[in-house]
Amino acid sequence: MGSDRQSPNKKPRSNPKPHKHHQQDLRAATVSHRLKEFATTDANWLRSLLLIFSDITGLAIIWKISSSFNRIFSPLPPALNWGSFLGFTGLFWAFAALIIISFAHHNFYSGDSQWRNYVKQAQLISNIYLASLIVSYFYDPTVDAPRSLFLPVWIGSIVTIISLRLLLTLILAQFPIARTSKPIFIIAHSDRLTDLSALIAKRTGYRVVGVLSASLANSAHALTAIVNSGAQEVIAEGLPETQLASQLYWQLRNAGIGLRLISSSLMVLHRRGNPEIFASIPMIRIEAPLWGNWEYICKRVLDILLSFLGLIILSPVFVAIAISIKVSSQGSIFYSQERIGLHGQPFRMWKFRSMFMDADRRQAELEHLNKTSDGVMFKIERDPRIIPIGHFLRTTSLDELPQLFNVLLGQMSLVGPRPLPVRDVARFTQWHHTRHLVMPGITGLWQISGRSDLDTIDDVAKLDLFYIDRWTLNFDLEILIETLRLVIFGKGAY
Repeated sequence: MGSDRQSPNKKPRSNPKPHKHHQQDLRAATVSHRLKEFATTDANWLRSLLLIFSDITGLAIIWKISSSFNRIFSPLPPALNWGSFLGFTGLFWAFAALIIISFAHHNFYSGDSQWRNYVKQAQLISNIYLASLIVSYFYDPTVDAPRSLFLPVWIGSIVTIISLRLLLTLILAQFPIARTSKPIFIIAHSDRLTDLSALIAKRTGYRVVGVLSASLANSAHALTAIVNSGAQEVIAEGLPETQLASQLYWQLRNAGIGLRLISSSLMVLHRRGNPEIFASIPMIRIEAPLWGNWEYICKRVLDILLSFLGLIILSPVFVAIAISIKVSSQGSIFYSQERIGLHGQPFRMWKFRSMFMDADRRQAELEHLNKTSDGVMFKIERDPRIIPIGHFLRTTSLDELPQLFNVLLGQMSLVGPRPLPVRDVARFTQWHHTRHLVMPGITGLWQISGRSDLDTIDDVAKLDLFYIDRWTLNFDLEILIETLRLVIFGKGAY
């Protein structure tokens, strides 16, 4: 929204380029890690394929037995017979696809055979069958699924799928090549590294491929060391800052690496993980996403649809604003500035121009009026550089509308941490960069929680961190609705 300033790249206190080079090195290391992971996990792929085949086989067995059993009591309707692909066979493959997708989303093809997972699998199967009943009722209330068919299929699917999974796990355990030997990286206090590594290796069979002292976990090259080690998961204990656990999670997530948190770290990111006992130690397990979390895919689809519709519906508003700017001030209609986006990459962010053309040059003269207490961001009240129509554009946040093009280009999202100028980012401390691990947004929690009233980067970064750790699609929708309310009542920037 309109709380960030149009400002020049004033000479910063520190050079941001090392951070940029570090991000490039990290992306290269991440690609290398993924290639090594694919090249060294043939056994895991084999296990996953066998589990998928086992699930389909178990489902096919129980569906065939149940359909034969049902004929004793009542014949199947003509549409539900094995000869019709759109009938019983079609339903079978629809249920098989739903179960496989659900299991994959919950990472049940990774080979982890904990009893807790079998309970969750039974719950998922039950949810799918019960949901099918509800959907079929609303689609056609006259449909009456025979109990002699539905109940055996439902209960039998749970029994056969889990039984075959148990049997397959016992068989694979007899072959050393098929045993899971996941490479892991351990972060802990220096005096705990040796004992913790030995304990985990002994009780789980996992390979410890690297260790790092917790005091060094917030160093610039810690993640590069983790990625280069080839680890598929990190176990962390005693992280020195609460923000660090969140930062580490998002960095590892982008690299496709899982995370387990021990001890004091349990209070951070608990809603994104599952509590478990691992190697006799209570932990929170946070899985790396498989093919990207479906909610993030939905977020991107929603961004594209809403921004495209917004550009069409608001096109008359664009024309009216363009004419108003031309009448109000000589110069261009649009204003662009380099901002720092996802993974610390710069991009050109667009706005309707709300200031005079020499606004960037005049900022140096106004630095003494900067009302932020830490001087990182630049904000002043009654800014003399604003053109007459600019006050209206900024209080209504209409100057931000061109960023819908940035959203379509994949540089921004509708909701996310606000992208800041290079001048501001150059003054960040290490944990502030966590905001660059997600797509920046046109609006965000910062904009609806005080906007121009927040005067330190710490306050802004804490709100960004809160948003990142608790992100859901519903949260995005709540922020969008609250943003519209603030825009309507003119609660924009100065």
